[in-house]
Amino acid sequence: MGERLEITWKKIAARVDAALERRLPSEETPPAELHRAMRYSVFAGGKRVRPVLCVLAGQMVGGRLSEMLPAACALEMVHTYSLIHDDLPAMDDDDFRRGKLTSHKVFGEAIRLRAAKAKDEAVELAKSFSTEDSGK
Repeated sequence: MGERLEITWKKIAARVDAALERRLPSEETPPAELHRAMRYSVFAGGKRVRPVLCVLAGQMVGGRLSEMLPAACALEMVHTYSLIHDDLPAMDDDDFRRGKLTSHKVFGEAIRLRAAKAKDEAVELAKSFSTEDSGK
């Protein structure tokens, strides 16, 4: 990756992380176990490929980062949801993702049932972003 692209990538990924941090419920917010599991998985590391590409594509056609953040965050949350399900014993039965225990190993397999609802809530939350939330 070229130096300029790497710098741009890191800046966009940091803005996505900051937006996710502001909008996801805290670990203490009821239902706390669900929110801990959501945050554990969303902030488990990774390059934020999907949201960064979403923002870059939007910028190529004249969009601003602040306008792209809702879609970028929704994309990342849905992707994270898909990884949680992919790691379950009934699927790939993975114990680790990105060097950390998978969500079902930390929080139990029953969290999957609640994660489906969390995905819907996460998408609605991402759609509720405004340009004020994006730090514009």
